[in-house]
Amino acid sequence: MKHYALSFLLIFIGYTSIFAQTINVILDTDIDSDVDDVGALAMLHTLADHGKVEILGVIVTSDDEYAPACTDAINHFFNRPEIPIGVEKGIPLQHISKYTKEIAEGFPKRIQTYEDALDATTLYRQLLSDADDQSVVLISIGHLTNLAHLLKSEPDDISPLNGIDLVRQKVKLWSCMGGMYPEGKEANFYRPDPASTVYSVENWPGDVVFGGWELGGEIITGGLFLQQYLDPTNPVFQAYKLYNNFSGRQSWDQASILYAVSPDKGYWELVREGHCQVHPDGSNTWIPGKPGKQAYLKKKANPTEVAKIIDALMVGIYRPSF
Repeated sequence: MKHYALSFLLIFIGYTSIFAQTINVILDTDIDSDVDDVGALAMLHTLADHGKVEILGVIVTSDDEYAPACTDAINHFFNRPEIPIGVEKGIPLQHISKYTKEIAEGFPKRIQTYEDALDATTLYRQLLSDADDQSVVLISIGHLTNLAHLLKSEPDDISPLNGIDLVRQKVKLWSCMGGMYPEGKEANFYRPDPASTVYSVENWPGDVVFGGWELGGEIITGGLFLQQYLDPTNPVFQAYKLYNNFSGRQSWDQASILYAVSPDKGYWELVREGHCQVHPDGSNTWIPGKPGKQAYLKKKANPTEVAKIIDALMVGIYRPSF
């Protein structure tokens, strides 16, 4: 294990900081069925601890009744209880997760029930309206229902702009974990709301970079390194223990976080020539063509080395030389 940590640190000898300035982030997560959402949120808190990101808000796109309270408990643990959380209102709720109920009930939090969270579309519009132009990085690591609702939103007391124009004015990058490239069928795109995926991808007015299933599938994190370096009183420790007892998990969501905060570090190649077409069933195809506003990530760096970076950020290890 010490070998793992040492090799992780040696990767970055001679690097200057990967972060030029604080990045304003909105995270849209389906924190319920998989545990990589917890790891992604933990990464953002590590980066926020060192002033590299500001977490403006979290949109929970999930019908798991404990998902917003679980998210709030994690934010509280990392001393950011003020982070607003939004959900889709008025939907049937269920409980499907291996960890959300236990985290929600086992840690301090402000949100007690699903309905205590804010309306997602209203929160999206408020956060974007308050932000400087072209200052927000939106990272989605779940299905796109709430994002589609934002894009379809009309002018209101919050902003005179409709959703598409508000996004165009305020968001500089959408980092989207979704799809398979150059083609395939992936859960965030097809389950449970492929129509929102079609709408969001077709109508997004700015730059978007897709991180596909094949990308994170090779990056295994959340194993014995987390078990050794995290305190059992940490909800991230508890989530990974409950999910699969630290047997390791693919890092689809964390890959999209890492790209969003360090797009110029060359962990992946960026394929810009073409665009993503999403079919009605949620499957997708990359259509070759001229470079535009869409791109997808392709493997470049060794996935094992990328996993070391992610694991370190998940447990709170940060060095200015990164």
